[in-house]
Order: sequence, then structure tokens, then C-alpha cells
Amino acid sequence: MTDSAARPNVLVSAAWLAQEAVTMLEEAGYAVRCTSGYPGEAELLAAIREHRPVAILHRQGRIDGTVMDAAAPELRVLARHGAGIDGIDIPAARARGLTVTRAAGANSRSVAEHAMALMLAMLKDLPSVTAGMRDGLWEKTSRMTRDIDGMTLGIVGYGAIGTKVARMAAAFGMRVLAYDPLLPAGPLPGPAERVEALPELLRQSEVVSLHLPLEPETRNLIGAAELALLPRGAILVHTARGGIVDQDALLAALDSGALSWAGVDVFAMEPLEEGSPFRTHPRVMATPHLAANTPRGATGMACGAAESIIAVLAGRLPALEGAVVVPGGLPGGLPAGLVPAV
Repeated sequence: MTDSAARPNVLVSAAWLAQEAVTMLEEAGYAVRCTSGYPGEAELLAAIREHRPVAILHRQGRIDGTVMDAAAPELRVLARHGAGIDGIDIPAARARGLTVTRAAGANSRSVAEHAMALMLAMLKDLPSVTAGMRDGLWEKTSRMTRDIDGMTLGIVGYGAIGTKVARMAAAFGMRVLAYDPLLPAGPLPGPAERVEALPELLRQSEVVSLHLPLEPETRNLIGAAELALLPRGAILVHTARGGIVDQDALLAALDSGALSWAGVDVFAMEPLEEGSPFRTHPRVMATPHLAANTPRGATGMACGAAESIIAVLAGRLPALEGAVVVPGGLPGGLPAGLVPAV
């Protein structure tokens, strides 16, 4: 192994990376360099000037054309630490001939479990019950919570995460509906019943859980009109991507009592600002975009991204199915018959 100063650099846009992924990259001949958490453009540009990376392993912050140009001509790969690619300017990457990958599915179990944890806690009013206990209340005879068995869960986006949520919810006796216009016709995997239109799903769902990417057509997909279709007292679980839900409309629905709870792990702007009402609203269970942050989830995403970098720089396809989003840096593009994931 050559000295790390002589090896090509992989820049991680975060303060740390799972050690298993660091080891993979180092054993393949690369040096791993990290920024601080949530680096701004100025910090990214400074890190690029210092390290001249051949790949950026993207965790936090925004990778746009300015960042890509600063890394040229060494930069060849942008590897997403997870499935959501909204933090990377995809048209800019395609225009510059870069390869973009993602670790799709690597964190699906972790996120599904987090969604279920939020859902179950809110259905049992645990946030307000435990707050009452801290304040000296004993609500044995004055508080009624809800039975989960027999409730209807609507899942919007029925991929790897949504399918796992459906199986978990069905094990609790929930009826599960799913809306996903990108899936082919026919029976769905798992226990969900297909619903052909989003309004139809919302009207029937006492709980809605979102599991879809942030794209132009999904931005503010859930706004005031959609929230108004839900049965009064419904619950929203949001562990997908910030920007899919109109946050002002969500707060208004909670304030009016139209919704009883919202469990939110992702926000339009992250980190969430200190004065945000989502931090203090009595009907919000807010978590800091950590649904995937389990040892298995973090390691799976990191190693999936690292393997993609190693594969692309070696001129081959990554092993993880659906990893390639933009095949710009692969010799000859994608093999015949293989289409990009997005």
C-alpha cells in the first residue's frame, strides 16, 4: 500500500463514514477525506481544492455544477450514501459526463422500522401521555388510545421501504393500501391492496406513510387539499424526503385538529432551524433525519456507496442492483438492456 498522500482521494461530504466503507476504499487504493457535517458550498470547494477527489461520496450538503466544475478534471463519480438523490444536481452531472450512483435499498429495513415506531407511538398517544406523566398527571381513567388492529394504513410509494412497512403493519392487523403509479400493473408484492389514485387512498387511510423520492412531480405532493381528504384525526408519517409535504399546510392541519399527529423525520431545510415550530409543536413527533441511522443501515449505505465508487473507477458496473442513476463515466455507458434507475 502506498502512502495515503499519494493515493487518489475520495471526499465524503459529512464528518464521518462507517469504518467498514473506509476500509473498503483504503484497501482498493484510495484515501478517504471528510468534511464537517452539512458542509456549505464554500467548505466543499475548499475541500475539493485541497484534495482533488476522483469521487465524492455524498451524504450531506448540495452537489451542484459549481462543485462539479471545481473538481474537474479528476472527478469521475458521485456516489450517494442512500437512495435519495435530490442533493445532487442530476442534469449537471449528466452534462459533465459523470457517473452518479446510489445505495438504493441498503437502508430500507432501518427506515421501515423507524416509520413503524413513529406510527405505533402516535396511535397510542405516547408523546403526550409520557409528557403528562412528567408533569405529574395520572391519566388512567381520562385517556383512551386507539387499537391498531383493524386500522387502515395508506402507503404512498411502494418500493423497498414501503413494502417492508406494509408487511410490518399487516402483522399488527392493519389493512394496508398502496399507491405507486410507477409500479407495473398486477398484484403488488406483500400484503398491500393497490389503489389507483392518490385521493382515493387518502380518503380511506387513518394513517398515511410516505416512501417516495423527491422529484419535480412529487414536490409538495401532500398539501392542504390532500390533507383535507384524510379522515379527521388521521396520522401522517413522513420518513421520505423533505419537500414532498407542504410544511405550512401540515402545521395548519395539526392546529385545526384535522390531523391528530404527524411523525416527521425529514424537512425541507436541514438541519431544522432552531425556531421551527416542528421542534415544539405538541402534535409533532420530530426526529433529525435519522431513520436510517442504525449500525446495519449506516454500514449498508456506506458500503454500497463505496463499492459503487470502486467499481466505476475500475470501469465496471456496481454490484448493487439499481445503483447507477447516471452512467456518464462508464465506458460505453450502460450495457444494452440495462436502464438507469432514474
